[in-house]
Amino acid sequence: MKNQVQLIAYVDRLSGGLRDLQALLEGPFAGLFGGIHLLPFFWPVDGADAGFDPIDHGEVDSRLGTWDDVRALSDRTEVMADLIVNHISSRSPQFLDLYERGGASSYAGMFLTLGRVFPNGARESDLLRIYRPRPGLPFTKVRLANGTEHLFWTTFTSEQIDIDVRDAAGIEYLGRILERFQSAGIRCIRLDAAGYAIKKPGTSCFMIPETFEFISELRAQAHDLGIEVLVEIHTHYEEQIEIARQVDLVYDFALPPLILHTLYTGNAGPLKHWLGISPRNAVTVLDTHDGIGVLDVGPSRKDTESRPGLLSPAQIYDLVETIHERSAGASRQATGAAANNLDLYQVNCTFYDALGRSDHEYLLARALQFFAPGIPQVYYVGLLAGSNDMDLLRRTGVGRDINRHFFTRAELEERFKAPVVRSLFDLIRFRNVHPAFAGEFQLPSSDDCSIAMEWRKDSNWARLDVDLAVRRAVISYSGHAGDQTITIAPGTAAEAHP
Repeated sequence: MKNQVQLIAYVDRLSGGLRDLQALLEGPFAGLFGGIHLLPFFWPVDGADAGFDPIDHGEVDSRLGTWDDVRALSDRTEVMADLIVNHISSRSPQFLDLYERGGASSYAGMFLTLGRVFPNGARESDLLRIYRPRPGLPFTKVRLANGTEHLFWTTFTSEQIDIDVRDAAGIEYLGRILERFQSAGIRCIRLDAAGYAIKKPGTSCFMIPETFEFISELRAQAHDLGIEVLVEIHTHYEEQIEIARQVDLVYDFALPPLILHTLYTGNAGPLKHWLGISPRNAVTVLDTHDGIGVLDVGPSRKDTESRPGLLSPAQIYDLVETIHERSAGASRQATGAAANNLDLYQVNCTFYDALGRSDHEYLLARALQFFAPGIPQVYYVGLLAGSNDMDLLRRTGVGRDINRHFFTRAELEERFKAPVVRSLFDLIRFRNVHPAFAGEFQLPSSDDCSIAMEWRKDSNWARLDVDLAVRRAVISYSGHAGDQTITIAPGTAAEAHP
């Protein structure tokens, strides 16, 4: 993956189709992105979980385009796609075949049931030990056509049936998708929900040693096809550091809540602690197609472990309440029991709204992200400083939809003119082209009311100084015409000065 800012977007919610997206990349977005992560573009994109429940993972939704369109895009820029390893739609041909034919189906071993994972039965303690991203147990009762009933393993929703990735049919299924990706020129995959892929009796069924083995095997298989692997795991920060040692790339999901905590409290201590130890092979984010995570900075909740987090429970409570306050209560309507798609580890809100739609604080947050170790990724709603979509939330009742707006062409043109968006584009281009970001990261000493971050490569350097007391940031850097500065302060967009 290029060490340049990456875009992550739903094709249909940003541009309409793959060819429209390519036109954006060659037009208004020219020079902004080193690559693009296409969120699920498989058939269908409008399922139970916005494409993360594919009926056919190997088919492009025809409303977006074709594999030829994906290939044309990958010829122009680096493309990442999701390999959804944990589950498949209950409407998939494989599961429907099992439904109709039962044990005679060639896919009988592809899907996990309670009985397959616990052949000797499960005690209450076994079930309570299973690590859950959402309330309740991970099972859905299904009556097959022959009348037999089974408890299928459904980690996320009842429409997403978990795959046995150790079964021959499951192995063939994932391998076929990888080969399809390679033929379309896809150079990087994100392993979606990989932490849940292996279930084993007597364990949490999340990020156990066998999970690491599976990820390692899948990574080797992808590498043989010339494909890089990004692993998506929400977990305790120490476990994230350990995972990073064993994979190509991991997400820095601790960064968004820590940046919010820093801006809310004026205390950069927890953020600076994290930047001193965070994985360097990370993809950094502020907002994603999911919510703003808090699990990643909290204490460990897996098994019987008790390890402190980067923030205390009291600090996390204040963080969440401040998001609700700064978003004028909108995030509260989209989070937890207030909406479907319940998640225990996230607050549903755009990052721009989490900062009260403050342009200068939003640009300051992006500057912190762009200077943090790793490769920055910007979500399409965040790219346009998008606001919470309350209309979509009301229509669907899905909490995450508050941050999954469908932009019209007219809306895009309007957002391109917004000063905060134009300033963000300038910051992205600066991050992409300044040679210092190919060098070494340093975290100069400062008090907790300020933070300094610096990059150096040979004679090139770039430094970010943030004064939290006045919410003012200055980027200073080496240039062809001498030292330059960019200032981010209240009442102004990002202004460059020689």
